Amino acid sequence: DKGEKMLKIWYSFLLCLLSLQLEANPGLKVQITQKGLDYGKTIGMELLKEAILKETFPSWSGQESFAFVKVNYRISRLRINAVDFPETSASFIPGTGISLSVARASATISADWGLKTWLLRGQGGITVSLSGLFMAVVFEVSRDSTGHLSVLLHNCQLIINSVKVRLNGGSSWVYNFLSGYLEKAIHTKLGKNLCLDIKYKIQMLDAYLRKLKVLSQIDAFAQIDYSLVSSPAVFKSHLNLDLKGTVYAVGNRRDPPFVPAPFALPNQGDSMLYLGVSNYFLKSASLAYYRAGVFNITISRELATAFNLTTALFKKFLPQIARYYVAAHPVLLKLMATSPPEVSLQADGCSLQITGLVEVFAVLPNSAMQYIFTGHITANTRANLTVTKQKLIISLLLKRLQLSLVHSLARYSGISLVEDFLSYALQSVVIPVIHDKLGKGFPLPKLAHTILVRPVIKMNQGHLVISTDVHYK
Repeated sequence: DKGEKMLKIWYSFLLCLLSLQLEANPGLKVQITQKGLDYGKTIGMELLKEAILKETFPSWSGQESFAFVKVNYRISRLRINAVDFPETSASFIPGTGISLSVARASATISADWGLKTWLLRGQGGITVSLSGLFMAVVFEVSRDSTGHLSVLLHNCQLIINSVKVRLNGGSSWVYNFLSGYLEKAIHTKLGKNLCLDIKYKIQMLDAYLRKLKVLSQIDAFAQIDYSLVSSPAVFKSHLNLDLKGTVYAVGNRRDPPFVPAPFALPNQGDSMLYLGVSNYFLKSASLAYYRAGVFNITISRELATAFNLTTALFKKFLPQIARYYVAAHPVLLKLMATSPPEVSLQADGCSLQITGLVEVFAVLPNSAMQYIFTGHITANTRANLTVTKQKLIISLLLKRLQLSLVHSLARYSGISLVEDFLSYALQSVVIPVIHDKLGKGFPLPKLAHTILVRPVIKMNQGHLVISTDVHYK
């Protein structure tokens, strides 16, 4: 019937909508390779050693029977004096996450002991030697509903081959009682609690990741959305993170009227990390800064330090205007972008085309502004991209400027002289002002407490790839 047909139509519509949401393309990509995972494992094991040696453990006490005598005992001041991980490995588990294994690990633990019966008391020191410890842990990585990275313990296995206890102080029966009992007790406690402790630590890490801000402030004008658009894709040789990579004007979270095009990172493993930056990311940045008014610039004589911005310049560039000014007066340039600058990533470089309106005024001695001319301008620039201090820095070089006059105080015999004047002003004054506004660059996704080492940018059609190693600091 009609009701059933309508229900099917709505059901199909919802499925299509859901598929579009699930298949959203990223603006940024991050790839961690096996080389990067191995480096992370090495640093992680060193940090784990430091943490274990600083770890404090609670005391424990109990009561046992020994030859019909009830013995109350207490173990206190537990501390790990040494730990060794001679064999460690890390690998990607396709479709799941990361596996970390430790083999032939050993540790030395010291503590104080004390016991008492109805007749005797005793105390002393104890040394516990663990050897032949094997552990395999699998971490599952996913995306939560808010776009944060989520990490959970998927599996934990533990095998301890040997626990040896040596007591200092006490008589032979005390030694026989405590050493035999403690070897079993420590073996049992470690077997039960170590994986539970790892699970707790992973839960703490997951809670920390959920609190991280996915919206990162670039400067006073813009911010980047680093939220995940899909769960991490785990392959045998690498792990991919797809990030939204949209730049917004501060206070304006309106999405751009365009969407990211799909792109792929190279299937290579020479570097620890590969960062993919799409044309969409740069276009959204252009739109965000346009909405924030960054490309609307007023150039006064005080800002034009590269040359003396006065009507005296007109003698060289605009002689028709120069005759109106016997004395030199300061000149004011007002530039307004009429649309977001167009960004294009090509294999041979990056270009930026700025379209706008320019108004030129002379500032008279009484501070009044006298109108000179208005024109439409199209400035074609080459954007040089570099990575400095974990940021993508963009610097512009003017290649060509085209001008069409809208209105003018005087007629010109040729428009080329006006274009020459504006080209000179843009390259000497306007572009440095834009560089100053955008000088902080775009912060790149990176791992905590790391710096990028020897980053290399490779330009491609529609995206660029930054290959880099990392260094923990």
